Amino acid sequence: MPAADTSTLRLATRGSALALRQAALAAHALQAAGSGDLETLVVRTEGDRRTNAPIDQLEGQGWFTADLERSLLDGRADVAVHSAKDLPSALAPGLSIAAYLARADARDGVVTASGRPLDELSPGATVGTSSARRAGFLAALYPGVRAVPMRGNVDTRLRKLDAGEVDALLLACAGLDRLSLGHRFAQRLDAHEFVPSPAQGAIALETVSDSAASRACALAGDATTRIAVTAERAVLIGLGGGCLMPLGAWARIEDGRLVLVAALVVEGAVRRAEASGGIEDPVGLGEMVAARLR
Repeated sequence: MPAADTSTLRLATRGSALALRQAALAAHALQAAGSGDLETLVVRTEGDRRTNAPIDQLEGQGWFTADLERSLLDGRADVAVHSAKDLPSALAPGLSIAAYLARADARDGVVTASGRPLDELSPGATVGTSSARRAGFLAALYPGVRAVPMRGNVDTRLRKLDAGEVDALLLACAGLDRLSLGHRFAQRLDAHEFVPSPAQGAIALETVSDSAASRACALAGDATTRIAVTAERAVLIGLGGGCLMPLGAWARIEDGRLVLVAALVVEGAVRRAEASGGIEDPVGLGEMVAARLR
């Protein structure tokens, strides 16, 4: 295996506590794979600048990624560190995902003020989320509670919960786990039923294609995560969707086969599809599942 380039790698990241923690995990993985010195560049994205705007009122895609991609294209950074679920269906020309780090818990979790799970909350209890997928699944699977829009970083949302603005939050398990706050979860939802966002729990390392940085990142990547995330994103791409599509897709390898389940909220109902195939063609499996959902 060739050695990674030893020159300084500049990692671009958003500035939230979770984003910085993910950048630190990326740095650790890169150094373990043989990279030399690392620097961190904090980039403020469109989604960070417009925290008061409802997510469905932001135009286009890439609200949390486009500014990071720009730092690669203008040479300020060598690697952009993303929450993989934030990636749009199409990357900027000339860029590619060089690696995905080993995935954390892909599930959604429930944090409640009372410590009780969703099905034990009082009728009409409010659940904060900015995700169309989570809101749609919540309405279909837990009709006794009510989703309310809530944006902000993890710490901001937790503060709002603790201040009594909502009765519960829906958050990615990976995020709280990485911040050593996993104990706040009252419940981790079954991924077969409450299907996670495509690529949830994975960290993506994006670089200029075929660059020294891309080769360094490739040495730090996790092959199993790449296979699963590729299948999940193929569902998203096959449906022509973006961050606002109420779609869940979750893939895992079982007994040497790639198993993929996806669910789409359509007119208040959850439409589901599941299939399995060889690990050598995750894109084909994702396209098959997308066709079934259509």
